Amino acid sequence: MNWNLDPHPTVTIAGCTGAVGRELLRLIEERRGVFRDIHLLASEASAGSRFPVNGTTHTVRSLAGYDFAARDIVFFAVGAETSAEFVPRAVAAGCLVIDKSAAFRMAPDCPLIVPQVNAHDMAERPASNIIASPNCSTIPLVRALAPIHTAIGVRNVVVSTYQAASGVGLACIEDLVRDTRSSLEHGATERPSLFPRPLAFNVVPQIDVFCDDGFTLEERKLVLESRKILGVPDLAVTATTVRVPVINVHSEAAYVECARPTTRDEIVRILSGAEGLLVDERYEQYATPRFLPDPNAVSVGRIRTNPDNPRGVWLWLVADNLRVGAALNALQIAETALRLSNPH
Repeated sequence: MNWNLDPHPTVTIAGCTGAVGRELLRLIEERRGVFRDIHLLASEASAGSRFPVNGTTHTVRSLAGYDFAARDIVFFAVGAETSAEFVPRAVAAGCLVIDKSAAFRMAPDCPLIVPQVNAHDMAERPASNIIASPNCSTIPLVRALAPIHTAIGVRNVVVSTYQAASGVGLACIEDLVRDTRSSLEHGATERPSLFPRPLAFNVVPQIDVFCDDGFTLEERKLVLESRKILGVPDLAVTATTVRVPVINVHSEAAYVECARPTTRDEIVRILSGAEGLLVDERYEQYATPRFLPDPNAVSVGRIRTNPDNPRGVWLWLVADNLRVGAALNALQIAETALRLSNPH
C-alpha cells in the first residue's frame, strides 16, 4: 500500500489537553506551516476549551461522536482503552493513525516505529492504517542500542529505569507537588497517593500492575517493544522500572553485553555518529533530569566497559519523556510518512 498523504495534511489530535497532547501542540507550533488544518479532541469534560495553535485559536471538541471523515492524520495521545475504542473509527474513515498508547504496539499488522531506528518498517503504508509509538522508556533505550547492534551486535541488555511523574500524566505531577509540600510541612506520613506508594522523597520500584512472573507490565512492555523495534525477537532483555520524585525527564542505567569484545573509545565513536544522540565523552560530564542539554535528544553518559567482561558496556541515558519519549517520536513518524508520500 503506497503512501499518499497531502504535503500539508489535515491533522486531528485526540487527547490534546493531556501532558503528551500539550507537548505535541508545542512541537507543531515549532514546525509552523507543515500542519495547517488542526482539529483538537478531548474528553467531554474538556470540550469547549480553547487552545492557540499557529496563531489560530481552536476549540476542543469531544472525542465521542467525532466524525473523522476528511482527516489525513490522527494522533492519539490517550489511554489504551480509549484508543482501542476510537482508533478503529478513525481507521474506518481512511485516516492514518499514530497511536501513543499500548493498544496496538504488539499487533502484527501495526508497525512499532522509532524513526531513527526502524524507519524502514514504514517503506509502505500499513494496511491497518495504524502506526504505534513505543513506551517512553523504550524509545531512548532502543535509540542507544540500535547503532551498537548494527556495528557490533548486542546479546544481552539489563536496564533499570528512573521514571518521572509526568510519565503518568498531569494529575500525577500535581500529586507529587502536593505530596512534596505536605511532607515538608507535616513530615513523611502515609497519605493517599496516585502512585503505588507516596512519591515525594521516595523511590517506588513499581510502574503499572504486576504480572504473574513478578515483573510489572511496564517492564514487560520495555522487553517486548525493544525486540520488535530492533527486529531481534530473541534478544535477551530484562528490566526494573522505578518511579522517582522528578517532575519530568526519564533516566536509565543500561548494561549492554555485545557480541564481541569492544572498547570505550569504540562505543563513544559509534554512538557519536548516531542521529539524535548527545554523547558525553568525559566521565565527569553527564546529563540529569534537572539539567538536560537538549530536550529533543537522548543524552548518553557514564560510558564505561566492564573490566571483568570486555563485551560489557554501561550507559547512562537521559531523555525528556514527554518529547523524545512521546510527542516528538509521534511527530517524527508523521514527518517520515510525509517524506515518503512526497519524495520530491
